[in-house]
Amino acid sequence: MQNTINAQENRPLNQVVNTLKERISLAGYAQLGYTYDDATKPDNTFDIKRIIFMAHGKITDRWTCDFMYDFYNSGMLLEIYTDYQFFNGLTARIGEFKVPYTIENELSPTTVELINCYSQSVCYLAGVSGSDKCYGMTSGRDIGLMLYGKLFNDFLQYKAAVMNGQGLNTKDKNSQKDIVGNLMIYPLKCLSVGGSFIRGTGHAIADSEYTGIKTGENYAKKRWSIGGMFTSTMINFRSEYLAGKDKEVKSEGFYATGSLRLVQNLDLIASFDYFNPNKAADFKQNNYIAGLQYWFYPRCRLQAQYTFCDKKGNGLKSSNLIQAQVQVRF
Repeated sequence: MQNTINAQENRPLNQVVNTLKERISLAGYAQLGYTYDDATKPDNTFDIKRIIFMAHGKITDRWTCDFMYDFYNSGMLLEIYTDYQFFNGLTARIGEFKVPYTIENELSPTTVELINCYSQSVCYLAGVSGSDKCYGMTSGRDIGLMLYGKLFNDFLQYKAAVMNGQGLNTKDKNSQKDIVGNLMIYPLKCLSVGGSFIRGTGHAIADSEYTGIKTGENYAKKRWSIGGMFTSTMINFRSEYLAGKDKEVKSEGFYATGSLRLVQNLDLIASFDYFNPNKAADFKQNNYIAGLQYWFYPRCRLQAQYTFCDKKGNGLKSSNLIQAQVQVRF
C-alpha cells in the first residue's frame, strides 16, 4: 500500500521532469588555444575565446524561446529572443539576436573554419569585433524585431528586421532605427546565393580614425553585401563582397574561405580576406590564411592556422599570426 501511495505522489513530479526534458534543450561549447602575433612586437599567449551556454525552449508547437550567455568575457548576455510562427513561411522574432547582415555574421563560431572566426569586413561592418570604433563591439548582434521565412519549397529565404542599431545589450541612443534586409535563393540544396543591406543612422560611441566621425555624433550608416555559399561533405566554400558608407566615407571588403576534406575528419583550410575601411585614404589590409582542422569527435575539433597580414597605409607593417585552438561542444 505504501509503495502505491509513493508512486502516485511521484507521478506529477515525473510528468514535470519529462515535460521539461521534451521542451527544453541545453547546449554549450568552449574554444581555447594559443596565439603568436608579431604585429607590434613578438608576443605569444594561451587564450580563451569563448565559453558559451545555450538554452532552447519549446513553449508550443509554434512558439519558442532562446537564450545564449558567454561566461568568459566578464560574463555577457549574447542572445535572448522569442519566435512565433504564424504559418509556414512567416515567423516573427523579437529580442536580442544576430543581425541578418551578410552570410558570415549569422554563422556559429563552432562551424566557421577560421580561428579568428569572421573576416575583417564582417568584423567592421557588422560590428563584430569593435574595429569600427563608432559602432563598437556588438558581436554582430542587436535588439529589435524580425520577420523571416522560406517560400516556394525553400527556394527563397527572406529576413526583414527593424533594429536599434546600437548593438549588444544597449538601448537606442538616437531613437532612429536600422532597417535590415536579407534575401537568399537556393537553386540547389548545397548552394545559396544572395545579398543583404543595412540602412540607418548611427550614433558614435567613440572617435573613428578612419571616418573622422566624433563621439556622440549621429551619422548616416549604409551597408550592403552580395555573395554565396556551397556546402558538401568534401568541400565547403563561401565568398562575399561587402561595402559600407559612414557619413561620406566609403569602405569595402571581400573574402573567400573554403575547406577541403583530405582524409577522414581532416580538413585543409584556406582563405583570402581583404578590407579597406577608407577607400580614399587606402588603409587596406590583405590576410592570407592556411591551416588544418581535425574533427576528433562530432562538433569537437583541433585547429592550427598561419596568417600573413599584408597591411598598407597609416604606417602599418605587415605581420605574422600563428594560432592553435581546441573546440569542445555538447
